[in-house]
Amino acid sequence: MDPTRSDPVLRGLAYGHPALMVLTLALVFLALRAGLALRRRRQRGAAKAPGELARHMALARPAVVLAAVGLVSGPVSAWWLRGWTPLQTFHGWIALAAAGLLLAAGFMGLRLSRGETRAVELHGRLGLLAALAVGLVAFAGFVLLP
Repeated sequence: MDPTRSDPVLRGLAYGHPALMVLTLALVFLALRAGLALRRRRQRGAAKAPGELARHMALARPAVVLAAVGLVSGPVSAWWLRGWTPLQTFHGWIALAAAGLLLAAGFMGLRLSRGETRAVELHGRLGLLAALAVGLVAFAGFVLLP
């Protein structure tokens, strides 16, 4: 029995993780959009537009941090608020993969910003895969809403 079905306070709290993840999803796709704009300019040989890289980083950094928070808050919410065993759903397992891809893309982006690597293509591919996985996670999570 899901406690959020009978307790209005728990029901409200159970929407905390999904609400945070909607914000994360928006940031991930906005960061992807900004990153793809950078890629298009680079492929055309054009100079970076002023503030373009800063915008990408300003969107991507909080997206990665919020995804990490979501990776923790999801299983905690499942166990504490819903009485479920964490990671017993497709949503949970694909979330682990998406978070891994997003963290890897974020780590590569950090290394790129510090000049420690020139693996721009790898960063972009990881970011694209992460965004697609995050979209799948959101889709799989709809059935779990209280």
